[in-house]
Parts: sequence; structure tokens; C-alpha cells
Amino acid sequence: MSDWRLIYSGASSAWRNMALDEALAREAALPVLRFYAWAVPSVSIGCFQDVDEVDLQYVSDGGMQLVRRITGGRGILHGHELTYSFSAPIEGVFGGGLRQTYTLLGDAFSRAFRSLGLEPETAGLERARARVRGRSPICFESASLGEIKLGGKKVVGSAQKRWPGRFMQQGSVPFDLDFQALARVFRSEGRERAGRCMAGVRDVMPSLGSDELKKALASAFEEVFGITFNMSEPTEREETLARELEIKYRSPEWTMKRQRQSMGASAGRGV
Repeated sequence: MSDWRLIYSGASSAWRNMALDEALAREAALPVLRFYAWAVPSVSIGCFQDVDEVDLQYVSDGGMQLVRRITGGRGILHGHELTYSFSAPIEGVFGGGLRQTYTLLGDAFSRAFRSLGLEPETAGLERARARVRGRSPICFESASLGEIKLGGKKVVGSAQKRWPGRFMQQGSVPFDLDFQALARVFRSEGRERAGRCMAGVRDVMPSLGSDELKKALASAFEEVFGITFNMSEPTEREETLARELEIKYRSPEWTMKRQRQSMGASAGRGV
């Protein structure tokens, strides 16, 4: 696995973003890292999350798009951020299970932040378990294995979906956070608590740009895993599958219905 794929997708709808992530994961013959953005402010909820935790009227009135992820974890208000997905076969360096993959990918993110002159912290499993209390509907208020912090506040969170022989990890790195909108979307009164728990990376590095962060992350992945990225685009097969999957992600049946654990192995998310 010395040559991996790197895809810069730009901004798309919430449904297209989730559909393409899943298509890349299902077709993953080689590891693929994808960076993307959101065409309009969007709300994603975890596959097992109750949609009643979202103020649907506020989301609709605000022109936001709502989508249910295939990964687990809590809700996210997407906007000013860099979002990523990473898909790979479960073999070789990724053959050691859930905890190992979180740790390895967390190492790459930590290295990227250090290359930018920052000092990240990474949560371990025991620490994450100890902090999961009160189950906030907001993703960045919930502890997760491999979460990344800057200045004691969470700035990166991730979650995985695992199938036989392959896995996908999704995550986001917010540049700025709108705590008022977060509180409205997720019916939360914990605006002050959220400010103590979470931050955007520009809170600690105001000049950081999207291209600079993408470059740092890609370089860190190459260094940590000893690989070379090849710039890529989705294949025709992946695009066809993504168009088919987008029908699912757009459907109210998928969005409104909390999924069952039996749909597959999905690990909780810090994003």
C-alpha cells in the first residue's frame, strides 16, 4: 500500500458528500483520503442518533440541509470547516482493529498540527470513556477515542464505519464555530459549556487557511504511513454508486429513522 489516493472534492450538497464517502469506502481497493466542503450550511446526525434532538423548523427556516451519516456519534453543524473521509482495506497497517486505526490516523492529524507550530493533545480510550457523560446531542461536546485538542479544547473529531475487509473514518476540523446556531440547531442550553469544550482552529491560529491545512495533513499522512499520495478523482464506478446512494441520503425515510446497531459496525464520533 505504498501509493494512496488523494481527492480534493470542493463543496457539494450534504447528500452528495455522504453518498460519495460511502461509495469510496465500498469500492476501496487502495486507501483514499478525501477533503471536501459543504455547498450550504448543513447538519449531519449520527446513524443511531434520534432526529428529535434537532430543531427541524430552525434548520428548514435557515436553508440548511439535513443528512444522516452512516457513521455513529452525535450531531454536527457543518459550515466553516475542512471535512475529510479516509477509507482503506482492513489489512496491513490497518489490520489491528478499531483502536489501532483511530490511533494511527490521530497520529497523522497530530503531526500535521505540530508542523503548523501548534501543540495538539490526543485522547486515549480510558480518558474518552471517563468523559462520556450526559450525552450531549452536539458531537464536539462528547469525548471520543482519538479526539484532537488544542489549548484544552476539542478541534477534531472522527467516527468510523467498518465492514468486513474495509473501513471508513469521517471527521471535520472547524475553522470557526457559531455557538448560537449550534445551540438552536440541537435544542441545547449549554452554549457556555460548548465554548469550554470545543473550538475552531482559527481560535488558536487565526491566519490558518484551508489549503495550508490540507497540505499539512496530506504531508503528515505521507510521513506517518511512509506512502506517496497520487492526486485522484472518483472513478466512473464510484460516481455511479454515489449517484445511487444519494437517493438514500436524500430520502426522508433514511434521514428521519434512527438506524439499528445491526446495520454494521459504526464507532462513535468526536466530530
